[in-house]
Amino acid sequence: MRIGVIGAGSVGATLARHLTRLGHHVSIANSRGPASLTALAAEIGATAVSVVDAANAGEIVIISIPTKAIADLPRDLFANVPSSVVVIDTGNYHPELRDGRIDAIDQGMLDSQWVARQLGRPVIKAFNNIFARSLLEKGVPRGTTGRIALSVAGDPSDARATVLRLVDALGFDPVDGGDLDSSWRQQPGTPAYCRDLDAPALRRALAEADRRRIAEYRAEEEARIRRESAPPDQGPVRRVPC
Repeated sequence: MRIGVIGAGSVGATLARHLTRLGHHVSIANSRGPASLTALAAEIGATAVSVVDAANAGEIVIISIPTKAIADLPRDLFANVPSSVVVIDTGNYHPELRDGRIDAIDQGMLDSQWVARQLGRPVIKAFNNIFARSLLEKGVPRGTTGRIALSVAGDPSDARATVLRLVDALGFDPVDGGDLDSSWRQQPGTPAYCRDLDAPALRRALAEADRRRIAEYRAEEEARIRRESAPPDQGPVRRVPC
C-alpha cells in the first residue's frame, strides 16, 4: 500500500520503519519540512514529503503527533483526500505533561473524537497504547506464544478492519476495540494501556475499564510518568509515554 505518516517521533518513525520493511511505500512528514527528514527517510527507505503530500499519499494516513499539534495542521488538510482513505490517530492527550488544557476533552469528549472533529474526518484509534520500544522490538509472527495484542477502535467498521489487518502484519495480535466511542478503554492509565498484554488479557483489560474514571486514569498515568522521568539520582530511569 501507499501510506502517509505525519509525525516522525518515536511512534511515527517506528511505524514508518516497519511499514517500509513490509514493502509498503511510505511517505513521512513533520512540521519542520522534508529537509529535516532526509537522513531518516534514507535510513528506513521512506520518502520525505510535506504534511500535505503525506495526507495525500495513498490508502492510509497515520497521524502521530502530540494532541496539541493537531490544531496546527492545515485546516483543509483532508479536503481533497478521498473518503476511502483510512486515517489512524496514534496520539494521547497529556494535558499536564505536554498538551496544555483542551476544554472539550476536559469536559468529556474523547481525545480521538476531538481529533476527528479537528480533521473533519473519521479516525481509527490505534498504536496509542504500546510503548515505542515494544512497537519497535516485540512484533513476532502470528501464532507465537505470548504475542502482544493491540486494540483498534474507530469508525467505520471497514476502516477498522483495515487497521486490524495492519496490526497483524506488524507482528501483533489484533483486538477489535469497537467504535470510536469505545476508544477511551485504551487511553492513558486504563488497564489496557501500555502493558504488553496478550489477546485474552487485553480483552479482559478493555472490559475492566470504568468510563467514570477517565480523568482519574489520565492523572494517575501522568503522575507515574513524572515519577519515572526524575533524574537518575532521584528515581527510576525514564519511560517515555506513548
